[in-house]
Amino acid sequence: MTIRWYPGHMGKAQEKMAEAIRKIDVIIEVLDARLPISSSNHLLGEMRRNKPCIKVLNKSDLADPAVTKAWVRYFEREAGVTAIPLSAKLHADAKKLIKLCQKTVPHRGKPGWPLRVMVFGIPNTGKSTLINTLAGKCIAKVGDKPAITTIGQQIDLKNGIVLTDTPGILWPNMDDQGGAYRLAASGAIGASALDYTCVGLFAAEYMLGRYPELVKERYKLPELPETAAAAIEAIGRRLGCLISGGEINIHRAAEAFLRELRAGKIGRISLEEPGEAVGLSEPAVTGSDN
Repeated sequence: MTIRWYPGHMGKAQEKMAEAIRKIDVIIEVLDARLPISSSNHLLGEMRRNKPCIKVLNKSDLADPAVTKAWVRYFEREAGVTAIPLSAKLHADAKKLIKLCQKTVPHRGKPGWPLRVMVFGIPNTGKSTLINTLAGKCIAKVGDKPAITTIGQQIDLKNGIVLTDTPGILWPNMDDQGGAYRLAASGAIGASALDYTCVGLFAAEYMLGRYPELVKERYKLPELPETAAAAIEAIGRRLGCLISGGEINIHRAAEAFLRELRAGKIGRISLEEPGEAVGLSEPAVTGSDN
């Protein structure tokens, strides 16, 4: 299955953002710490030019900590880029980010000269949650579905910083289907554009190869399944995804597995690492899909 997803409002938002960036001092790009490359938008590099950029590795509490440290080192090799892992829900982490913005552009943030910060990120990376935490109140709309924010707004934090919120946008060309599948596994792509069975099998194959013990422990499996399909069947049986005759509903099992993966119930995992190959081999769908 090829994943394609690019809601119409995203193209218009991209044009407005490119124009707005000219008046911005610092760009905050919110990434999913579990898949920082796949959850980044390569168009930002073209739009930001030489503007300072802070890469926020959000949901770091769900990611493999050793891999997150490697990503911080990776991003900070680029000129003008600083990386910081955090959880957008935590006020303590938000304060660290504010101090980093002030340190990045110390000549701004004074009366009449506000520090102008744009918050940028693809859908479901936690951009709106971060803005609400920074503001100390609910300003940006938050939801468990991607593409919630559709218009930009400015928020005065009353500390010398003015935030510009932006819609979460993907890039129209999704030729990297490995990245597209990782995005789908994380919940960043709308349900209408994906097949839960295919994405669940993709995620199961990765987990068996990278975090096999977490899978065994979470689902109390006596031995590790040899294939992704066998893993989804075993997980489905543990989670009660059964139909008449005791057969496993593979679609329901894959969907339940992805929900647990996204919520961190299986453990702290990263779906990609710096320097690794990111190709995609689509797993074959086997078993019942009712």
